[in-house]
Amino acid sequence: MYKVILVGTDGSETAAKAVAAAADIARSGGSELHIVSAFRPGAASTAMGAAAGAPLVDTGAQHAMLEEAAKQVSDKAVDAFGEGLNAHAHSIPGDAVDVILDTAVGVGADLIVVGSKGMRGARRYIGSVPNSVAHGAPCDVLVVKTA
Repeated sequence: MYKVILVGTDGSETAAKAVAAAADIARSGGSELHIVSAFRPGAASTAMGAAAGAPLVDTGAQHAMLEEAAKQVSDKAVDAFGEGLNAHAHSIPGDAVDVILDTAVGVGADLIVVGSKGMRGARRYIGSVPNSVAHGAPCDVLVVKTA
């Protein structure tokens, strides 16, 4: 039914549940699977600067380190769940919601799989990745119970 499936991961245990579900759906339908991990270099620089008491400048080296970490997350997910699939890993700078939605358009996804973590409590009202993806998606969205 679905030809191109996209799932986001941050490497967490709950995200792995969503990736596993996406891989199972892709496997059962012979679909292509895209696993994406977003990273935000500026956010890390600001957080580290605040912790140290002084702002830090986002450098190319820091960007490269964060990009490599995101690449390892998506590559690890492909290794763990992509066996027997046409699976692709993506590590892309930006906000997780924007990265998922933009990548879905770019790869022609007809299904986005997200985990339910963040859809309860206060985060549900101020916005969460699953909620924002579901409302902005150009295609079907499956919310997998992960929390």
